[in-house]
Amino acid sequence: MDRRKSLKTLAVGAVATSILADACKPGDEKSTVTANTAGAASTATDDRMKEEIEVNKKLLESHYFTKDELAAITILADIIIPKDEVSGSASEAKVPEFIDYIVCEMTDQQVPLRGGLRWLDMQCLNRYGKAFADCDEKQRMEMVDEIAWPEKAKPEMKQGVAFFNRMRDITACGFYSTKMGWDDIGYKGNTPNQWNGVPDEVLKQYGLAYTERELKECVSFS
Repeated sequence: MDRRKSLKTLAVGAVATSILADACKPGDEKSTVTANTAGAASTATDDRMKEEIEVNKKLLESHYFTKDELAAITILADIIIPKDEVSGSASEAKVPEFIDYIVCEMTDQQVPLRGGLRWLDMQCLNRYGKAFADCDEKQRMEMVDEIAWPEKAKPEMKQGVAFFNRMRDITACGFYSTKMGWDDIGYKGNTPNQWNGVPDEVLKQYGLAYTERELKECVSFS
């Protein structure tokens, strides 16, 4: 299994985690933001209360992370879900913007994420003499490999593992709430279809058949 398949398997599994349940909870209008809508305020009319629209607009205009922090988040998100022949990367689905949006609302995520980024930078500074975002690809992957696999991680990497798990969860939440993410896993949702009746093999299995009248009066889409 290659790296993309491994990381995406973990990412899809993370969709069932608590952060996703909190961030994308059905029925919670304030929390049902997707990466597609995190980049700019929507001007479309809806049925929400005026106060709620104003709160959402304020959140969309707010930013928590610094430019350097967003650069690191973008790199990590694309490591978790990189571009391939099936779909674009997490950053192409505007996942970093989604993360910046969601922490403005879910303020309990701010310290763990910022603290994790700081931990990652300190690790890279001690090893390579530069922050994570300034490292080359080989150095970044060396660092990520030590925290991306909880069962293989060393005890001293515990804080990094917790941070990467959180990043993977929220990246999956952002990516798989976009059309790009839906297409990536082949999710169709509720789509109209055409029905040509019970298949011949099923009718034969139960000794049934349509009458000539039924066949004449029914519309065939074949």
